[in-house]
Amino acid sequence: MDYFKPLLWIVCYRPPEPEQWQALSALLKARFEGVCSAAVVQNRYDKPAVSYCLWGEIPPENIVVEAGAKFKVQLEGRQNIGYFMDMAPQRQWLGERIDGRRVLNLFAYTCAFSVAAAQAGASEVLNVDMSKSALRQGQVNHGLNGLDSGDCKLRFGAWDVMRSWGRLRKAGPFDVIICDPPSRQAGSFDAEKDYAKLIRRLPDLLAPGADLLMCLNAPYLPDAFLQDLMAEHFPGAEFQSRLPGRTDFPEKDPERALKVLHYCWPG
Repeated sequence: MDYFKPLLWIVCYRPPEPEQWQALSALLKARFEGVCSAAVVQNRYDKPAVSYCLWGEIPPENIVVEAGAKFKVQLEGRQNIGYFMDMAPQRQWLGERIDGRRVLNLFAYTCAFSVAAAQAGASEVLNVDMSKSALRQGQVNHGLNGLDSGDCKLRFGAWDVMRSWGRLRKAGPFDVIICDPPSRQAGSFDAEKDYAKLIRRLPDLLAPGADLLMCLNAPYLPDAFLQDLMAEHFPGAEFQSRLPGRTDFPEKDPERALKVLHYCWPG
């Protein structure tokens, strides 16, 4: 459950037990109906995912705000809404060390990292994602924040990352690379099969002294999976730390949580 003021957003990954769901629905209404204008439920287990309201109505346009930045979210018609609030600490971390630097945002989706970088003074950001619709939403996000005509040079490439190394080399080198691929997406990327191939290509894209944010959102793969791949295929990259997640996103098992590793490349 996420709170996108004034909406409550609830995702069910499997069908709930009827009695449990009835009790939870009653509890939510008693606690939040006077606070939230609507409670939107997405049944992720339906194909395609179906959204409906416990109460209220889904507004025609939904904008969420994170540290002053605006992002458009879409609560109907697709599985992911276009914004992941669990990455907020990583976007803040990026903004503290991005001024004047050139950024490559791989698997950019709707470009939330790019918005954070441009707001914090990045000189250039190249956003790359296979999904043209996601990048269009990313362009909307930049426009919502007045960044489409700012000092940061913004580029959007609707490319298959794994088949675009020539383009990326010509566009580089980059001072920061953000790598946030899907854990397993048919026709795009499978972390277990493809992450090693991606890592081997990174040295050709980096400027000396570059920072890398390597992300892994696969609960079935531990932190060591990514660290071992980096050690084997990019030994020149120096591990710095695993960035902490949100304190209000507690995980029973940290190894199943989102993993974001910071590396530096001396060059």
